[in-house]
Amino acid sequence: MTSELSCPVTLPPVLDITQTTPLAAQLNACRGKDVVVDASNVERVGAQCIQVLLSAAATWAQDGAELIVSEPSAAFAEGLQSMGLEIADMTVRSA
Repeated sequence: MTSELSCPVTLPPVLDITQTTPLAAQLNACRGKDVVVDASNVERVGAQCIQVLLSAAATWAQDGAELIVSEPSAAFAEGLQSMGLEIADMTVRSA
């Protein structure tokens, strides 16, 4: 991933329904670039924000760009697991 073509996204500690619109807007602003999502500060994650991240992963895959979740906190990983998901489900690497 080339740094000048990448867009960092840092997730807030609480990813509840109030964060869906800001998260979607932040990701949309990065469309067309590789994205590194820093999930290290997440203390709580809700289903709506997980849906936003899954949608972003599908979009980035279709666009041929990378979306990588880096340093997921235990709470972030556990939130995904509670929905039957894992980090790989929202990670897109270009070929």
